[in-house]
Amino acid sequence: MKKTNTTQHSGILGCIGNTPLIRLNRIFSNSNVQLYGKLEMFNPGGSIKDRTALNIVKHAVEKGIVNKNSTIVESTSGNMGIGLARICHYYKLPLILVTDPHVNSLTVSILKAFNAQIVKVDKHDGKGGYLNTRLAKVQQLLREIPLSFWPDQYHNEDNPSAHESTFLEILQTLRKAPDYIFVSTSTCGTLRGLGDAISKYGAHTKIIAVDAVGSVIFGDTPSKRIIPGMGAGRPSSFLDIRQVKDVVLIPDVESVEGCRHLLQTESILAGGSSGAVIKAVEKKLDQIPAGSTIVAIMADNGERYLETIYCEEWVKQNF
Repeated sequence: MKKTNTTQHSGILGCIGNTPLIRLNRIFSNSNVQLYGKLEMFNPGGSIKDRTALNIVKHAVEKGIVNKNSTIVESTSGNMGIGLARICHYYKLPLILVTDPHVNSLTVSILKAFNAQIVKVDKHDGKGGYLNTRLAKVQQLLREIPLSFWPDQYHNEDNPSAHESTFLEILQTLRKAPDYIFVSTSTCGTLRGLGDAISKYGAHTKIIAVDAVGSVIFGDTPSKRIIPGMGAGRPSSFLDIRQVKDVVLIPDVESVEGCRHLLQTESILAGGSSGAVIKAVEKKLDQIPAGSTIVAIMADNGERYLETIYCEEWVKQNF
């Protein structure tokens, strides 16, 4: 009988991490680089935020900061909420999520299935999005709700520390450090975690940060952004610019183009930030030495974007 590689996990949370790293042979077939995609959509919640949510909640429980009487309150544009929703459901912890008009209907349905309570703000924060408005609402809820806990993905060091394992998985699969990692930015937790791991293990890997046009993370002028999960209306507390080799700003329309190019060539249905990462790779290819190894972090699944990025009517209305 042929042997198969199987792993037994103790509960659904054991499935978080160890996501596939695959060679992308088709999308830039004429290039002289080795391009790989780290498919974070294979986490149970469909995104890299599963790693962050688990690391934060697990450590809070272990430290006694969170117990059976706690209520978790967090701001989210979608993926962090889904990660928290499953984990809080597993730990039997009440969860309140503050969202905004950019959260899509499928995400809302998933959150409700896990019994998360949703509070939606609709006041624009004047910085290209709703982040500051969401955070103000979170602070209000924390004052009103006894024994509430804020995971605070924007400042909690358990966010970046979750991604040492992400880098180690890449090392183990490639059996070497990649020359470049392209990663989208929002809280900058993934970027910081990868940067810390690169330094810790003495790797030569260069990080290329991918941000949205209109995001203030790297000093761009704030403007309207409609693709969730990338960019921010306030500076990141995690960003260490010394860890960043270069920054590529991608407008929303190019994120859509990148998603569709990835789907057409590699049959990968990915979220908006992955499309931005693909466009960033395309823009930098002529500056990257032949034979280089590139890892593109593909943060989430595209199924939640079927009514937006992959919908012709929505694209025509917005672009």
